[in-house]
Amino acid sequence: MHRVTSIAAGLLAGALTLTACGGSSGGTSANPSGSSTKSAKVLKVGLAYDIGGRGDQSFNDLAAAGLEKVRKDLKVETKELAANAGETDADKQTRLELLAKGGYNPIIAVGFAYATALGKVAPAYPDTHFGIIDGVVDAPNVTGLTFAAEQGSFLVGAAAALKTKSKNVGYIGGCLVPLLQAFQAGFAAGVKQVDPKIKVQVKYLSTPAGNCTGFNDPAAGKETAKGMYDNGADIIYAAAGGSGKGVFEAALADKKLGIGVDSDQYNQAPLASVKSVIMTSAIKRVDTAVFEYVESVAKGKPLTGTQVYDLKRNGVGYSTSGGMVDDIKTKLDDLRQQIIDGKITVPSKP
Repeated sequence: MHRVTSIAAGLLAGALTLTACGGSSGGTSANPSGSSTKSAKVLKVGLAYDIGGRGDQSFNDLAAAGLEKVRKDLKVETKELAANAGETDADKQTRLELLAKGGYNPIIAVGFAYATALGKVAPAYPDTHFGIIDGVVDAPNVTGLTFAAEQGSFLVGAAAALKTKSKNVGYIGGCLVPLLQAFQAGFAAGVKQVDPKIKVQVKYLSTPAGNCTGFNDPAAGKETAKGMYDNGADIIYAAAGGSGKGVFEAALADKKLGIGVDSDQYNQAPLASVKSVIMTSAIKRVDTAVFEYVESVAKGKPLTGTQVYDLKRNGVGYSTSGGMVDDIKTKLDDLRQQIIDGKITVPSKP
């Protein structure tokens, strides 16, 4: 189903990697009389990954899972474009244009980093539906697929507070941007909800000026986590994409615990060697958002505006794989319901 294709230098100056995944419902369909009729035009869905792409054990992989479900359940044709480290907004714009010119509709951009590029591309293709994960773009044909990440982070923050023995926990963000600060804010609020006296250490692995490379730097994650563990933390929440593996490796070496992000990282095969220290993960259902958005376009009723996937919508949450939070699940679920009922308001800024 997958093949890797080089893009001509004149189109992209050798800067992009293209992964094409084709699927269709077949050329014909049987009618009641038994004869064959030509099937309807197959929907073509394009997806542009953020740094890390497939294999990041985080939100890119969740987007891929959503696309796999789209391909299986909706019988559509799909194409995936990978991102490269150190690329510019112009590179992202070219990637989106390649999909639009290829007739892909809808097109989903994975990650807030696409906002600027999408703001330039969408007006040029008014008949194409675009979705952006974790971002908002002011254009009538762009749908923001956003998540109340602070709510899921609040629950794992509460879990950390209920489990810490040193009364000292940590948060490591992949890049110092408002989105990751919302994770930080929710986590810290969850910790303080349980015990205001618990210390929360905070570190970021990169900045936008450095192209947010901290999402795909396990070595930096490991070094930063080791510093936090040495400074007294016994549980660290890693909201850092592929860099989380380094955090979990540091936890394993120091016999401490880590908290995953976006996907249920305990069950990610590439993290099998460190799963014993992954206490829980803050879940963000990017796969659900991708599927629901494509399905809405396929039905001729596209989701529009800004769609917020929160606890009430089951768009965020926490994982229980491994059984390490089973003994506090009742308390966490009570906090979850209080958030849904509006009794607890979770901050999105530190």
